[in-house]
Amino acid sequence: MTYEREEIVEQQADIAGLLIHHVDAPLVEDQYVRGVLPAPSATDAVRVVLGDKGEYAPDRLTAYEIPLRTGDALRTPHDIAALLRTVHTGTHIYPRDRVGTVMGMTLFTVDPATVTPAPFTNDDWSLTLLRCLASPSTEEPPEARLCGFLFLAPDRLRLYLDAEEAPPGVTAADVRPGGALTALLAALPSLLDEQRLTTTGADDPHCARVVDLTDW
Repeated sequence: MTYEREEIVEQQADIAGLLIHHVDAPLVEDQYVRGVLPAPSATDAVRVVLGDKGEYAPDRLTAYEIPLRTGDALRTPHDIAALLRTVHTGTHIYPRDRVGTVMGMTLFTVDPATVTPAPFTNDDWSLTLLRCLASPSTEEPPEARLCGFLFLAPDRLRLYLDAEEAPPGVTAADVRPGGALTALLAALPSLLDEQRLTTTGADDPHCARVVDLTDW
């Protein structure tokens, strides 16, 4: 397998990993992910199947083929989700050569140049943050272990964390989903001991203290 092909396969695997969540949670309105298919190798694309929850009948499922390449880069899993949310809502007219069938399902070939991706939601950001904390990519034990979470407001997420460098007991960190997630994840363990941002005796019996990182 060439390096270029390996890059495509790795990206397809990442897309499948993200969209697994939408087997049980709708991706858009009442539509769920019913399949993620690697398109034939010559296309450098991914195919995603949408339908009602628990649907299996091919004639009631819709497949969308989305090219993975965009210039010299590859579309991210979030790019694919955003495009799917747009193409599966409203009315979209496809040229005849972009409509076909595969395995009994209607197949639409998406031209991203004609589609405005749906915006990334706070829940999308929150899911990304929670997945990174719950399943870190490194084999080393995480410096801050995720013990729980609570949505407090559309732009406020409470993380319940246990960290060796923090005082004893569970620390709750209030964060705003979105923005520089990579920077937040890297800095989070050291921020849990910021006394000027810490409140004790908060009205939350699930933690020993609350660290307000919403302005970080």
